[in-house]
Amino acid sequence: MIFNCRKLPNSKLSGPISSELGKLENLRLLALHENNLYGPIPSELGNCTELQEIYLQSNYLSGLIPSDLGNLSDLAYLNISGNSLSGSIPPSLGKLNKLITFDVSANFLSGPIPSDGVLSNFSGNSFGGNRGLCGKQIKVACDGRPPTSGMPPKLAQSSGTKRNSGRLFISASATVGALLLVALMCFWGCFLYKKFGKNDGRGFALNINGGASVVMFHGDLPYTSKDIIKKLETLTEDHIIGSGGFGTVYKLAMDDGDVFALKRIVKMNDGFDRFFERELEILGSTKNRYLVNLRGYCNSPTSKLLIYDFLPGGNLDEALHEKGEQIDWEARLNIILGAARGLAYLHHDCSPRIIHRDIKSSNILLDGNLEARVSDFGLAKLLEDEESHITTIVAGTFGYLAPEYMQSGRATEKTDVYSFGVLVLEILSGKRPTDAAFIEKGLNIVGWLNFLVTEDRQREIVDPNCEGVQSESLDALLSIAIQCVSSPEERPSMHRVVQLLESEVMTPCPSDLYDSE
Repeated sequence: MIFNCRKLPNSKLSGPISSELGKLENLRLLALHENNLYGPIPSELGNCTELQEIYLQSNYLSGLIPSDLGNLSDLAYLNISGNSLSGSIPPSLGKLNKLITFDVSANFLSGPIPSDGVLSNFSGNSFGGNRGLCGKQIKVACDGRPPTSGMPPKLAQSSGTKRNSGRLFISASATVGALLLVALMCFWGCFLYKKFGKNDGRGFALNINGGASVVMFHGDLPYTSKDIIKKLETLTEDHIIGSGGFGTVYKLAMDDGDVFALKRIVKMNDGFDRFFERELEILGSTKNRYLVNLRGYCNSPTSKLLIYDFLPGGNLDEALHEKGEQIDWEARLNIILGAARGLAYLHHDCSPRIIHRDIKSSNILLDGNLEARVSDFGLAKLLEDEESHITTIVAGTFGYLAPEYMQSGRATEKTDVYSFGVLVLEILSGKRPTDAAFIEKGLNIVGWLNFLVTEDRQREIVDPNCEGVQSESLDALLSIAIQCVSSPEERPSMHRVVQLLESEVMTPCPSDLYDSE
């Protein structure tokens, strides 16, 4: 009898993969992709020697890739991308000589990619999105040495002499490397000094007077280009108030007391200017009370400078995780609703519609009353180049990215909805999506939610330090979050999310307080 799992992809499956599958000796196809599975890949799958195809992508699987998969001599298709797998790629997979497709991208794998065997035939796309990997397939050297060749340990440790020689070689290499690093730093310092000139602590050497121009999108600012450029030239590192994937943010205070936020973006390439200006015109025309207002920009020879309204409350990431301030239930609901309205405006009311692509707590800014404003919308598209999708994934927001986005690199409104769902869970729990407590259990925040749902304990996700939690609004909010992080076709639009928040979450029964005990 031949067994397969063709009807199980995208079937809302949740929980770990059972090791009992290892008893299905005639299993030829295992297709469990695009579900909510978590935990390790069972090493017992190595007993299913008839397996020809394994599809486990777009789940929440964690732990190591079992070396036992190297026993599957008939395996032709192996896709385990878009999970949370860690550790190295087992050299035993190089023995799978019938492999036609191999994809481990968008995980947390590290170490050398085996260079011997069939894995040497696959391109960098099969390994992308793993920041710790190195090897010839992705053109990343492994600590300055050739990638490991898969040599058996006994040969590598055949004698004490070779071990001592190896230690001496490593010590000498480290010394030489340190000296080269010092020399490189000196060279780079001289290069910057010659290129930008001495700074004397008065500014950050933008060379603004060399052909810079200032474009303002709204006519309610009583400043000339000369006024703005004069102020820009006074900025130093002391004025930095934040930094992120898109650039460094400075606090820009004008003489009349008005304060703005200046985002400095390093120029990408020579053909960038026309595209940059066209896209900024679109972003500058986008104005809504739930969006951070883009006032204008300055084009300098070395940088692009975006001028935004300054919000004194900082960003939501700081408020939740760094400042130590307690945010009560009502304030959290208002922040969620404000972020939803801002994102819904981008998706449904802008022309053309704008996909944010990088929804996360650090891109939700707060005013003095903890009212939320969505920031950095459109910048992911603005700064992308031919490798933009891979760069965005690697840049550091794994916990917020939809599984299908990590798999394909294609951003849609539904990938924004997924990120918003993660943001809701972060606000509810007070924990970052990739909190260490999740990683230790091989999960992220969505995997944790799925685990709690299977045990009917989803209320336990709420931050125990949050005061005034109401059970009715909590249950409604959890329902919305679950929809947002489900499969793409089941996610609601942001317009629908706002409707649900307004009708089911923001009007709870005031007497029904949630007892966290």
